[in-house]
Amino acid sequence: MVNAGYTVVTGPRLGPAMFRIDFNKLRFLVCDDNPHMRRILRTLLHSFGAREVYEAEDGATALEMYTHYVPDIVITDWSMPIFDGLELAQMIRQPESKGNPFAPIIMLTGHSEKRRVTVARDAGVTEFLAKPISAKGLYQRILNVVANPRPFIKTRTYFGPDRRRNTSTAYIGPERRVGGEVEVLQQPSLLDKARSSI
Repeated sequence: MVNAGYTVVTGPRLGPAMFRIDFNKLRFLVCDDNPHMRRILRTLLHSFGAREVYEAEDGATALEMYTHYVPDIVITDWSMPIFDGLELAQMIRQPESKGNPFAPIIMLTGHSEKRRVTVARDAGVTEFLAKPISAKGLYQRILNVVANPRPFIKTRTYFGPDRRRNTSTAYIGPERRVGGEVEVLQQPSLLDKARSSI
């Protein structure tokens, strides 16, 4: 919730807190093949206070910019030429890749079927935002990745944010994690970087 420039955040890891996020301290990479959509995203990010917003028109350019600028947050469209947002997410999530493999990735798409959300989640996408986007929806996704980061999971077949929002250890359903060792990693906190004193 945003109130008079302050953000009230509640979450399982954070608890109730009031602080201001200084978007000027965060670096964004926006990747979309549609120049109009890039302009909308850039305008919204600037309206939130961001100053460092880098833009790419395809996945290959985005990966190059990602390794060069090391953005704090990546916002990418799903459908793009050369390689798409899903492939970009998979390349960013390689633990041995250049850059920050922990960077939150917000996926934009006009298709929000459950199957697509699951595929994006399994590629290491942090948040999913259906088009047409709104300022409120984008702000909430950014706030969530900054204030309530999920731990990263590393297994033989997956590296990325914990795909489970419910972290109960008593879960016994069909999606229960089985077999293989699971390493839980805490990524660097964007909240420490972006928090502004009240």
